[in-house]
Amino acid sequence: MSGIASASSPRRRLESFAVRARHIVTSSPSRFAIVVFALLILIFTVLLGLPISSATGEFTDLSDALFTAVSTICVTGLTTVDMATHWSPFGHVLVFVGVNVGALGVLTLASLMGMLISKRLGLRAKLMAAGDTNPLRAHGGVVNESQTVRLGEVGQLLTTVAISALVIEGTLAILLYPALVMAEVDPIAALWEAPYYAAMSFTNTGFAPNAGGVAVFEDDYLVLTLLMAGVFLGSIGFPVIYTLAKHVWHVKKWSLHTKLTIVTTVLLFFMGAAVFLILEYNNPKTFGSMDAVDTTFQAFFLSAMTRSGGFNVIDMADLNGSSLLAASMLMFVGGGSASTAGGIKVTTLAVLAIAVWSEAKGRQSVEVFGRRIPSDVQRVALSVVAWGATIVALSTIIIAQITKDDISHVLFDVISAFATVGLSTGLTESLPDSGAYVLAATIFMGRVGTVTLAAAVAATSRTQYYSLPVERPIVG
Repeated sequence: MSGIASASSPRRRLESFAVRARHIVTSSPSRFAIVVFALLILIFTVLLGLPISSATGEFTDLSDALFTAVSTICVTGLTTVDMATHWSPFGHVLVFVGVNVGALGVLTLASLMGMLISKRLGLRAKLMAAGDTNPLRAHGGVVNESQTVRLGEVGQLLTTVAISALVIEGTLAILLYPALVMAEVDPIAALWEAPYYAAMSFTNTGFAPNAGGVAVFEDDYLVLTLLMAGVFLGSIGFPVIYTLAKHVWHVKKWSLHTKLTIVTTVLLFFMGAAVFLILEYNNPKTFGSMDAVDTTFQAFFLSAMTRSGGFNVIDMADLNGSSLLAASMLMFVGGGSASTAGGIKVTTLAVLAIAVWSEAKGRQSVEVFGRRIPSDVQRVALSVVAWGATIVALSTIIIAQITKDDISHVLFDVISAFATVGLSTGLTESLPDSGAYVLAATIFMGRVGTVTLAAAVAATSRTQYYSLPVERPIVG
């Protein structure tokens, strides 16, 4: 009997540990996302490190395999190796699959799989999926239902996510194929490059399957315009796509989130192009050697790609220092919430800008488009910016100390990593292993950190039934 008891005791302890571990992971959607993202990165690191994944048939160094896995799952596009020549066809397929998995989002993907298996979504699954589209819905407490996507609409949103990703990438691939063939790409090679570029543009990753990347299409407005369209559709976010699918011609029915995302995205797109035109028009290494039409088009292309696209026609290292700073600011903002883009998100910028304007006007509340933005949303926006700035500052200091490189180049690549953009001045490829690990951690925190922080801040919201005495410190 004692032998049976002793044998069952370890089993009970193991089962108890498994139950506790499952509770810890599944009790918080943001915690679940971190764990699954980490597991996916681990799996892809192992697979990319295998000889079958490299073009030479040799093992890939751990630092390169890990960095590529992080950049793939976090849809970033930065790389320490030449993506076109280093990986075998199997390696390219891994990258293609990885960016699509990472772009959909772990919580969304898990909920979709659960819905396919069970044909329905339970409350826990709805909360998890809602947490992927809006951090304020990442907990089970009382939440105002005047949200971008209500809890009862999560199932419809998930369907929209799956269908829109397939339809948009498929349509882009179909349109890109003849465009690539007309650009003198081999018709057989274009069968692979078209869906690859479609996926990399919609997921805002920016990897290129061909030697020379997008730069070989610098004079092909059709290819570049299709890539910009894919980046835009991926960067506005699935909740916006969902709203547009329901009320595309009824602007009055658009949610506040949709209005803020569209307006801010368009403003930044045109303002970014204008800034690059002014700062680079006489730079002989970039726009100075182009005519007016080329300069204007390339300014818009650069503005679109610095928002999170990651493709580049001109060498980022050739930009003036002022342009690098402007590009860094655009990258830090990124795209829309619950999108394939990174950064602090355009709605975060919009909320803070509206709050500052309201304060300057002496208004008691923050209002826009006939709606009032509650204080908890403002608090989350401020927290996200502070968290992002802290990550960027620490990573920049560490990598600058490791490499002793130009601080403007270090800052640019760090922000590109944090905002999962994928543009580089060339610094990333030359990083030592220690610097590559730091930048990989920056990518990971940029991809899951802001959402996790936002969810944590939202989850800690509690109703307070009393007020402490007021005292005003000196600010400013």
